[in-house]
Amino acid sequence: MRNIFIKKTILIFLSVITFFSCKTAEKTPEKQPNIVWIVSEDNSKHYLKLFDENGIETPNIASLTNQGVMFTRAFSNAPVCSVARSTIISGTYAPRTGVQFHRKSELAPLPDGLHMFPAYLKQAGYYTTNNSKEDYNFVKSDTVWDDSSKKASYRNRSENQPFFHVFNIGTSHESRIHFTKEDMDAALAKGELDSFNIQPNHPQTELFQYTNVHYRNKIQEMDQEVGAVIKELKEDGLLEDTFIFYYGDHGGVLPGSKGYLYETGLHVPMIVRVPENYKHLTHLKPGSTTENFVSFIDLAPTVLKLANVSIPEQIDGKPFLTPEETKQDHTTFGYADRFDEKYDLVRSVRKGKYKYIRNFQPFNFDGLMNNYRYKQLAYKEWETLYNEGKLNDVQSTFFKSKAPEMLFDVENDPYETKNLANDAAHKNTLLDLRSSLNTWIEGMPDLSFYPEHYIIDNALKNPVKWGQEHKKDIKKYITTANLMLQDFSSIKEKVKVSLASKDPWERYWALIVCSSFGKEANALKTTIKNIAKTDPQALNKVRAAEFLGLTKNDNPEQICLEALYSTNNPVEALLILNSITLLSSKDFGYSIQIDTSKLKPTVLKDAQVLRRIEYLIP
Repeated sequence: MRNIFIKKTILIFLSVITFFSCKTAEKTPEKQPNIVWIVSEDNSKHYLKLFDENGIETPNIASLTNQGVMFTRAFSNAPVCSVARSTIISGTYAPRTGVQFHRKSELAPLPDGLHMFPAYLKQAGYYTTNNSKEDYNFVKSDTVWDDSSKKASYRNRSENQPFFHVFNIGTSHESRIHFTKEDMDAALAKGELDSFNIQPNHPQTELFQYTNVHYRNKIQEMDQEVGAVIKELKEDGLLEDTFIFYYGDHGGVLPGSKGYLYETGLHVPMIVRVPENYKHLTHLKPGSTTENFVSFIDLAPTVLKLANVSIPEQIDGKPFLTPEETKQDHTTFGYADRFDEKYDLVRSVRKGKYKYIRNFQPFNFDGLMNNYRYKQLAYKEWETLYNEGKLNDVQSTFFKSKAPEMLFDVENDPYETKNLANDAAHKNTLLDLRSSLNTWIEGMPDLSFYPEHYIIDNALKNPVKWGQEHKKDIKKYITTANLMLQDFSSIKEKVKVSLASKDPWERYWALIVCSSFGKEANALKTTIKNIAKTDPQALNKVRAAEFLGLTKNDNPEQICLEALYSTNNPVEALLILNSITLLSSKDFGYSIQIDTSKLKPTVLKDAQVLRRIEYLIP
């Protein structure tokens, strides 16, 4: 009997232990927080008084700081919608994944095994909604959004379901300052002209003054829409369960900002409101300001971390709200390639207060015609004043060939008007940032060292894999391109070897290097003339003709037109037309007469080509 009693006692004891063990194991996990993004289009931090003395009051955005963290060093990685949003939705650098061109000629697939990040939230039980702009350069699957439309709302979720909601505001978009002279005259007659400072690289005119006022008025209208979203969340009793991110989707739209890697194109306002019930998820204190660097590449992993969802290895960014992942290097990278019909190739890195910009095709001056930009009256006036010789040196820079590399102290020179690249006192900083940028572009690797049409034809089925397979070649092209950073006398023989390379894209970059030196490279003009006549790659003939035209060694018209008429590829044609537009500009003055009847039908149907033709044949 005694043994039976002992056995029963042991069984009861084990049952009690098991019961409490099960209770511990069955502990209900913390409910995931809601996350809302309020995204305003086309405004850098420079136009909000909350971030800049020369900005306008935005009380609704400012209200988020009461229980939020203000990020004074937040950056888009690209200065235009589709490339910036492709970076955000994937968490990957666009030049690595083949989505760096705006507008896309073809959609690229996401890297193998990677989804647009809201898909991971959806798998974890979130209701995912987007109201409503997408503008991705990636192929999109149906796994991303429960609803992406102008009617999308978190209110349509199941009861107690956590949600991720994006609310896009287009009120501050570039198109909203395509006003007419009549519109301006009517406003001026009412006395609508406040005293905002015009940035120093802009003409100090009435039109630019009014454009500043009109744009800031649109920002105030946008602020009211931000307030409406906050009010809705409050009325629904959701504020203390919801992280609210407010940010601009890239820089502003005053001339020389959107589409350019200057601070006005990349440095955006950002505030994250931390809900009371989830303040333990971040080490940053509500009501505080931080100078930690944040880039758009970091948004996807930050949201996934807040939702307690695993971050895919293919994502390039890091979370920025948790202490163990806070970035300490204070560095951000930027990229600019094609914007509609206008080509360039520019990369940037900012580290602390210094900004380094690398112009890989420096003869493509900033003010080169871009149809959509020049719908803005201020752009038109700026160009007119330049052509009439009425601008000072700083204001004229926009229409002049650029230096291959530029270095700015953006704290003391916020509008990047004084290039310190040749200042001996800043040599170490220059070399450090140059090295950082080269390490980054080689490491991706950066696909833009091939022409866009070649990427589409050869790499776009799997850009990341293709880039890795061609990493050595890309590094070779970068090395060739960087010859323009040395004295020509010291690298002339290397350029000559590259001009004779069997690799067409090494020849391509050697020709661009020659154009960057201009007349300094005239010692190689005989070789370049031969390339213009005999190179099997039509685009290399154009690059050779471009050099001969820029240096006034030969008229480039015949070679450029032969290449243009011979191609069936509209993207290749667009790159040729970029050279023709450059050579037709005021400072070079060639009159290249295009006969549209000689263009291939596939070329003539392309919308971007037609924009160039419309400009070149008024």
